[in-house]
Amino acid sequence: MDGSMKRRDFIKSATFAGAATMLGEGLSGIGQVAAQSKTAIKPVVISSQNGLKATARAMEMIKEGNDALDAVIACVNIVEDDPNDMSVGYGGLPNEEGVVELDSSVMHGPTGRGGAVAAIRNIKNPSKVARLVMERTDHVLIVGEGALRFAKAHGFKEEDLLTKESREVWLKWKETMSTDDDWLPPHDLDSKDIGEGLKSAIRTTGTINCNAVDLKGNISGVTTTSGLAWKIPGRVGDSPILGAGLYVNNEVGAAGSTGRGEANLLACSSVMIVEYMSQGKSPEQACLMACERIARQTKMKRLLDDQGRPKFNVNFYAINKRGEYGGAAIWSGPRFAVNTGEVESRLESCAYLYKREARN
Repeated sequence: MDGSMKRRDFIKSATFAGAATMLGEGLSGIGQVAAQSKTAIKPVVISSQNGLKATARAMEMIKEGNDALDAVIACVNIVEDDPNDMSVGYGGLPNEEGVVELDSSVMHGPTGRGGAVAAIRNIKNPSKVARLVMERTDHVLIVGEGALRFAKAHGFKEEDLLTKESREVWLKWKETMSTDDDWLPPHDLDSKDIGEGLKSAIRTTGTINCNAVDLKGNISGVTTTSGLAWKIPGRVGDSPILGAGLYVNNEVGAAGSTGRGEANLLACSSVMIVEYMSQGKSPEQACLMACERIARQTKMKRLLDDQGRPKFNVNFYAINKRGEYGGAAIWSGPRFAVNTGEVESRLESCAYLYKREARN
């Protein structure tokens, strides 16, 4: 599928004046989507690119009759446990003080419940803790020291999450950071050359999002991350915020995100994507609409290029009740992992708003 064709199809199929109208209509389209979904159930697992191998395990579990939530959490646990993945869990890149802080959220479609933890330290699998918040408390989100105490009360063991490799990358940043951090001088709408425009090549916003439809047609999702590398301690991005980094409606579908969490927090994109799908948009179209929403909403010139486009990227992944899936990003290049029942998962390219020029 060609990305430029997707962009043209998107423009023809949806305008954002129409999107505004749809929002005014609320959830009236959900019944239509639910009615259309009463066909043969097509299980599917979709995730960000770093879940390529893990999505195969999730599909294997679904074929064995497991609930979608069990499958997606098992999927991301593989990445959380991988010391070579510096964006999630063990080996994740730390905050500016060299401490790994993790965020995660889960949503279970059949029960309409969700749980999340943010800025939790010394616990390798925040996705498992987020599930316990959902299942064993009357809360949705627990943060910081409270999240750590809650995890320990349920038998999780504290451990140092920095690996030799992630510590070396952090030390390199400390030695060369100069103005390459999140502390900004006084600035206004027209300020440039501060903050995001100075991010170094080793800065990362890696995350894994995974969503699935199981054999019963039920939908669940999870997002987990070590967050933005070198962040100010206590910074929380979109990943543990339901409606931003993850959202599930069992009658419609699910959506999640990776990329610049601050932009997605301001746009609450995942709940918007599910709402767009409830109005009949395909997962890919809905993801593109969320990208356009962020592009229109970003006004600080320090975050924009000379053509007024966001310098950063945000990626979205979505599935609907019918087992259809899609992904989109502000800038071309990202891919996502998908498994529709095969032994091995595959990567597909995200649709995009802007094509990134090839570098010489």
